[in-house]
Amino acid sequence: MDTENTLIDQNETNSLIERIEAQGTILGHPKGLFLLFFTEMWERFSYYGMRGILILYMTKLWAENGLNIPEKDAALIYGFFTGFVYFTPLIGGWLADRFIGQRKAITIGGITMFLGQLVLFIMNTQIGLAIGLVLLIIGNGFFKPNISTLVGKLYRPNDSRRDSAFSIFYMGINLGALLAPLLIGLLAEDWFAVKGVDAEGAPIVLSYGFKYGFLAAAIGMALGQIFFNLLAKKYLLEIGEKPAKLTSDQKDQAIVDANNVSPEDKKVEKQRITVIFILTFFVIFFWAGFEQAGSSMTLYTDKYINRNLFGWEIPTTFFQSVNPLLIVVLAPIFVWFWSSKFGKQLSTPVKMSLGMILLGIGFLFMLMATYSVHVSGSGDKEVVVQKAALIWLIMTYFFHTIGELCLSPVGLSMITKLAPVRLASLLMGVWMMATFVANIIGGFIASYVEKLGAGTIFSSIAIFVIVLGLLMLLVTKRLSRMMHGIK
Repeated sequence: MDTENTLIDQNETNSLIERIEAQGTILGHPKGLFLLFFTEMWERFSYYGMRGILILYMTKLWAENGLNIPEKDAALIYGFFTGFVYFTPLIGGWLADRFIGQRKAITIGGITMFLGQLVLFIMNTQIGLAIGLVLLIIGNGFFKPNISTLVGKLYRPNDSRRDSAFSIFYMGINLGALLAPLLIGLLAEDWFAVKGVDAEGAPIVLSYGFKYGFLAAAIGMALGQIFFNLLAKKYLLEIGEKPAKLTSDQKDQAIVDANNVSPEDKKVEKQRITVIFILTFFVIFFWAGFEQAGSSMTLYTDKYINRNLFGWEIPTTFFQSVNPLLIVVLAPIFVWFWSSKFGKQLSTPVKMSLGMILLGIGFLFMLMATYSVHVSGSGDKEVVVQKAALIWLIMTYFFHTIGELCLSPVGLSMITKLAPVRLASLLMGVWMMATFVANIIGGFIASYVEKLGAGTIFSSIAIFVIVLGLLMLLVTKRLSRMMHGIK
């Protein structure tokens, strides 16, 4: 009976994939992949565009079209928002698998996020902020885990194109993250901003057009959903329409498979899972530092970095595009390096420890920036006499991006290699929970910048993550043995 059900399911899957392949390909991949590519690109455009102006929107004065929220409180709000964005996908993925299917979940999530951006555009109040962020958190929970699942379902289990498909899809993520801060930054800080001059005749922004940035984010989300719902039936056929429930026979077989593991295999499995939890613990502190880019580093850039370039002041939000731009440029180099003779010798723990150390080195450049800033007065009477050079910020983003490429994709691969098949989704959820915890911790860290000073915060993060990276290096041999042959 079990074999019969399995064969029927496999035959249905193969038939569906054959029908998709009969539609033709683009760059050797199903056309449905590029529909998912553009859907994800517009969703990431919406999210990263909103995120790029969020901390500025909260902290600017009422007269500047901001919400006049103290920086400490704004940093906490930012941390909890970005944290819960990584928590709700656990719920959204479960609901899609059990009840509604991936396609409906993506549509529900997209519409909910569109409404969230629209609320931020229409209600420029703290109540509007709360409603908008809650809608974005809920919508992201439905959208984020399920569109990635659809990418995998376009291919047979052993299809060699699967890895390159996810690489193409990842480019969509970074393309949206790259374009959004540029366009939305121009809307909020230039095109719809009211400008004037200070006492010395230098150009300044008197009020910002934040709400038009949220409107652009809403439009981006709507475009992605319109194209997805118009074209999904044609290019995805029935993929993701129904929830993936296990039959009773399949559930019984999963229990039998779990009970038939030998004592030695159980020991190996237990040690590999332990490695996942150990590395996930370290990763919490990487992301807590890395996510300062959208909070404390954005605020610092806005106040203390000299953004003038050939007579034009670069909008603060533009710098949110530096990381995805560097990822697009550097990712192919890392793909080549990891496949090289030297790269193959580096184990996963070594790569991840290098990521931690590189993150810390990046914050040392921010520390150097604080040394070159000169101010007079304090509080509301503070006057910036000399700002820090732009190169310090660019070098920080450069090292942070290299660190991310050493740690993030390697970590995702680590989960898929070490996790037992029956626990793969659960342990991937544990990995995502690390980002949830990290963002909340990052919010608390950013909330102390005003009290302790940026130099103290940046140097503390640098020292802490470098020490953690060195500690990881010390235990890499032990962790490698616990991985039992998996690199």
